[in-house]
Amino acid sequence: MIYLGTSGFKYDEWRGSFYPPELSPRDWLNFYCHRFNALEINSSYYRLLHPATYYHLGRKVPSGFLFTVKAYRGLTHQIGPQMKEELKAFLESISPLREAGKLGCVVAQFPTSFHRSPAALSHLELIRDGCADIPLAVEFRHRSWATQETFDFLRLHRLGFVCVDEPAFPNLMPPLAVATADFAYIRFHGRNYQRWWESGEEKLRYDYLYSEAELEEWMPRIEALSAHTHRVFIFMNNHFGGKAAINAQMLAGLIEAKLPGSIPSPPGACQSQSLQGDLPLGLSSSPP
Repeated sequence: MIYLGTSGFKYDEWRGSFYPPELSPRDWLNFYCHRFNALEINSSYYRLLHPATYYHLGRKVPSGFLFTVKAYRGLTHQIGPQMKEELKAFLESISPLREAGKLGCVVAQFPTSFHRSPAALSHLELIRDGCADIPLAVEFRHRSWATQETFDFLRLHRLGFVCVDEPAFPNLMPPLAVATADFAYIRFHGRNYQRWWESGEEKLRYDYLYSEAELEEWMPRIEALSAHTHRVFIFMNNHFGGKAAINAQMLAGLIEAKLPGSIPSPPGACQSQSLQGDLPLGLSSSPP
């Protein structure tokens, strides 16, 4: 089964390009999950979200819809002695999605400065051990990880490899299609060579619209990954200007043509209730 969507959904510039101009932001998720069956949550990277946030997200989507959650930056980018406590807090925050059966996996995306080394491998083991049986995928940016030894390590520790499409700079990961777990994971970042390394306006890095021919390049890889795993997660991260949603819909059409029925449609529409519904005991809607 293939779960396809975008990296995030709450972007103001998507109004008009994806969301109808008159649609209230409170109804954006409802609109989104009529078109896609999965969503990658990226705001979790910037701060530890309250469990109530995930509880309400889980209530608002239909049965069969899955979320993946990007790991908090204290686990991948700002690593320090507090990591174990932050991992515990992160897992507690996403527990409502897991309990609702709507957590596809956690994705840990590391920076280009995270090179393959014994210390880096030990860090991955710590995260894997802390996540217990939660499906965990790892995205590497530095090319030093593009080795058979890496894939063997990931398989040994039940870690999924995140396949990426991004500019082909010498130090970045190439577009490898490898499955190291019982699921596969693909992220499309765009191929914006000109603005990839710009500082100050990092979001412009993702200002790129894939052509149909460029998406077609991935179809043999998607078919192979689908044949060797029970789930394939695919997310478009070229979010600037709504391009992720446009490309996700284009890719869905290509997949349906080549692999009909492989993208399960959620049975029924998203729920339109507000975020003020009753919470389970012990779950407050106010920040901790």
